[in-house]
Amino acid sequence: MPDLGSLFDQHVALQFEAKDADATMETMVDHPTVIHVPVLTGGRNTAELHKFYRESFIPAMPEDTVVEQVSRTVGAERAVDELIIRFTHTVEMPFWLPGIAPTGCRVEIPLVVVMGFEEGKVASEHIHWDQASLLSQIGLLDTTNLPITGGTQAQALVDSDIALNELIAAAG
Repeated sequence: MPDLGSLFDQHVALQFEAKDADATMETMVDHPTVIHVPVLTGGRNTAELHKFYRESFIPAMPEDTVVEQVSRTVGAERAVDELIIRFTHTVEMPFWLPGIAPTGCRVEIPLVVVMGFEEGKVASEHIHWDQASLLSQIGLLDTTNLPITGGTQAQALVDSDIALNELIAAAG
């Protein structure tokens, strides 16, 4: 059985470190699916997804992007990573913020990636995050009187010394 965690890491490294759409596609099955769930970007076949990686995703990732793994769960056909992504919104990001000009704001947001595999290759990725908290961090959503925590979500996941009620009070 292939090491799904290693396959996951290789696939992600080709996007974020090598910034190579062609090599990224070589880690995938012939008809893969990638869906950024909150905004429905990505692709449902090889040609569409290759274009997405080449034109919309890889070149539009801010230079200071850092991804921190919080947890990983691996099953027989899937690997699920809970991550925190941090970046400064210095470029247009059509994959997460379609039609939104750079704001220069710092973002820190948890996300979950559910990666499915077939025959040792990536078959699907479903990427989930809280779009309201992302929009609040770039100044496009007023969270006054709304139960939206913004960047505090990421802090809550990695800093176990802070009581959640303290984080909620600080975010409010």
